[in-house]
Amino acid sequence: MSDAPRPGVPGGRPDPDDEIPAAGSAEEPAAGPADREDPAGSTEPDGSTEPDGSTEPDGSTGPDGSTGPEGSGRTRRRRDPVAAALIGVLTLLLGFAFAVQIRVTDTEQALTGAREEDLVRILDQLEADEARLRSLLADQRSALRELNDSDSRADAALDEARRRADALAILNGTVAARGPGLIMTIRDPAGEVRVADVLDAIQELRGAGAETMQIDGVRIGVSSAVTGEPGGLRIDGEPLTSPYEIRVIGSPQDMETAMNIPGGVVDNVNRRGGSVVIAQSDSVLVDALRPLETPQYAEPDAD
Repeated sequence: MSDAPRPGVPGGRPDPDDEIPAAGSAEEPAAGPADREDPAGSTEPDGSTEPDGSTEPDGSTGPDGSTGPEGSGRTRRRRDPVAAALIGVLTLLLGFAFAVQIRVTDTEQALTGAREEDLVRILDQLEADEARLRSLLADQRSALRELNDSDSRADAALDEARRRADALAILNGTVAARGPGLIMTIRDPAGEVRVADVLDAIQELRGAGAETMQIDGVRIGVSSAVTGEPGGLRIDGEPLTSPYEIRVIGSPQDMETAMNIPGGVVDNVNRRGGSVVIAQSDSVLVDALRPLETPQYAEPDAD
């Protein structure tokens, strides 16, 4: 540069104030990365920025210039709903407890500040409610006892009906029966035993307490009929063959005594050339059955 004097400056010296440094010269430092402003208006110490302008203390940049691992942000977003739910539940519990406490406190304060007449009225109301509840409880217990009693009576009636049905079935000859009794065998080699002799045997056995019996495989019932001629007797149309075997259930001693009375069945059979053999037993099986007859005219009385 020439030292030629500039106009307006004494001595030809340039005025220091008139010197303006050129752009990019060494006298004016260039703006570094730390001096650059972030487009969102915030900066971070390590030069990384968040999309919303906020900074993260642990933000880091990768080789490609992107921000740190996405796991930290996603973990925080996953935890936020759980934390919000827990906070909501705790808030509801706290509010419920607070409401209960307020109600109890208000009740206590109301009772504390109530007049004696009001307290007496409240006490009377509580006693009336208690009496009503006790009455309801007593009614329910009474109803329960009646149901239990009715069930017991129904069970007892059912058992009694079953016993009667079994007894009637035995008497009618519709079921097999077993019990103590005797087996009586009537021998008639001459074929002289008459219908009356067999009927006398049946009637004498019934009078001695016989409950059920059968003769030669034919069950004897209330409507049984003995027919035929000596040597060709029939019971309910079924032919009998000598010797005639009578199986009967009842008191063995009483029935044997009834057969051996003077002028009774044994004496009559002996006079006609026959014989009677009686054997007592603790277990006599009567297994011949009668068909169940349906009444033609009779029916149960509804009254």
